Amino acid sequence: MESEVLREWIHNNGRVDFSRSGGPGGQHVNKTATKVTLHLPIETLPLPEGQKERVVHKLTNRLNSENELVIQSSESRSQAHNREVAEQRALSLIKSALSHPKRRKRTRPPRAANERRLQHKKERSKTKGYRKDPNQ
Repeated sequence: MESEVLREWIHNNGRVDFSRSGGPGGQHVNKTATKVTLHLPIETLPLPEGQKERVVHKLTNRLNSENELVIQSSESRSQAHNREVAEQRALSLIKSALSHPKRRKRTRPPRAANERRLQHKKERSKTKGYRKDPNQ
């Protein structure tokens, strides 16, 4: 899936709510609604069914009861910038949910590591052996 198409879909289909940001900021923060909450309906994602299911499975903890991906942004004092940040975050979340993790290539431990482990076991055994009663 092309990221430009996905970016356009997020921009057009996302429902955006604005509210007042928390934290310090004086009069500006008390008067302006710069915090952005982006709601994306996952069912209407322009993806094949298998990929949609993968996104839903990976992002289950971020979905609300209406199966919407909810993202908030209040980093900036600008409403437009916060909206861009939220849309970018949504894009990266969906892309990361679609990517498959790289499979681990199995390797053997080096011979030196194995010898160190065995040497440590011998030393430990000797230390514990000194604690025994010598008459037994």
